[in-house]
Amino acid sequence: MREIIGRFEEKLVLERLKMSDRSEFLALFGRRRVGKTFLVREYFKNQFAFYLTGLANATTAQQLLNFDLQIKRHSSKEYAPSKNWIEAFYTLTNYLESIDTKEKKVIFIDELPWLDTRNSDFISGLEHFWNNWADGQKNIFLIVCGSAASWMINNVIQSKGGLHNRLTERMKIHPFTLKETAEFIKQKGCNFTPNQVVLLYMVMGGVPYYLEVIQKGMSVAQVIQSAFFDMNSPLKDEFKQLYKALFKKHEIYEKTVEVLATKNKGFTRTELINTGKLSSGGTITKVLEELEESGFITSYSSFDNKNKNTIYRLSDFYTAFYFRFITKAQQKKEDNYWLNIQNQPIFNTWKGIAFEQVCLSHIKEIKSALGISGVISNQDTWIGSANDEKVQIDFLIDRQDQVINLVECKFTNDEYTIDKEYAANLRRKLSVFQNSTKTKKAVHLTLITSFGLYKNEYYLELVQNSLETEIFF
Repeated sequence: MREIIGRFEEKLVLERLKMSDRSEFLALFGRRRVGKTFLVREYFKNQFAFYLTGLANATTAQQLLNFDLQIKRHSSKEYAPSKNWIEAFYTLTNYLESIDTKEKKVIFIDELPWLDTRNSDFISGLEHFWNNWADGQKNIFLIVCGSAASWMINNVIQSKGGLHNRLTERMKIHPFTLKETAEFIKQKGCNFTPNQVVLLYMVMGGVPYYLEVIQKGMSVAQVIQSAFFDMNSPLKDEFKQLYKALFKKHEIYEKTVEVLATKNKGFTRTELINTGKLSSGGTITKVLEELEESGFITSYSSFDNKNKNTIYRLSDFYTAFYFRFITKAQQKKEDNYWLNIQNQPIFNTWKGIAFEQVCLSHIKEIKSALGISGVISNQDTWIGSANDEKVQIDFLIDRQDQVINLVECKFTNDEYTIDKEYAANLRRKLSVFQNSTKTKKAVHLTLITSFGLYKNEYYLELVQNSLETEIFF
């Protein structure tokens, strides 16, 4: 049986709640395919007092029948069929009371949003179960889980109804880091170099379900071709299901990420609305909040700290890859599409852009490598201009110890050399940044590369920090 990779903090939380002297109510949420169910099942070794998974696209009667059948699996006692959710949770209460143990009784309800069918009053039943009985016990551990982020946020995590402030803990499950991804790949018996793992990460992120398609003996290019571009690729139609499963009115969410995919550095809210011809007001605000909460986009404050200049960037690797390559391949219907574009300009340009997002997703590791883990900092965006020429910095780390790291990211197949032209570009960026922002902090130019920097005169003149991808592992 496969072991849990990483998730150290999450396991500590589960252990703490399991061992507490009161009843606990945990809401588990996160991006679809990220491994929420696997974590709970494996941590508890499938030893639950009660376990229920909602049915997709089922009626209330079918959900209740599924509930009754699960009760029957767990208990030898016969219970009357449930006519509604109040009766169903009353049955669950009676069943749990019949279990004679002082240890925590763990109830795991997975795919919770699917249970809330139209006019079913499921939430009322859940509220009554927790507020009227479970919360008054000392040994109940209720875990609810769901991928539908908007539903989980609005109905459980930020509930304004009977579950308001009833959660004792919330836990967001994030994709794997690069280090965890490498461990997962190794566990599958595959042997990839760190930079090959980075390349896979640019496509799949750290989503365990996607990483499962990796087969021993394949190259990275073969893995990607097989997963997304062949006729029977397992992830070929993933996008059609991804947002539909997560968001009720999925079209506006899909449109938003589609617009964000057109600009690598992201959009302000106003730019996003104008470019995508999206309606302004509360709807787009809610969409952006829920996309960020679900891990698909990330907001970055501008260095000038003006809210209107907050930048929203697409940070889900699969979604970005889908719009950049999969949609094009579906239009061309070309055999071996991915294998044929290796080292073409479109491929090399994408690697540079995607590597920047990889670095942004691993700020914790970058700060550790810089020796500033304990220093409070912000990751910001910045675009300046000089003589009508725009100057862009990949990103910056604005530190409270009076230093700003201007970070440039370069993903190459060998040691990177700063030539005369790039050195002039870097000087211009530094000059425009310092003159435009009037910052009084020290500015450190930091380069993150695949295999390090060649230490020539330009390196010695300009670079304060040189990091390699090995810091992520």
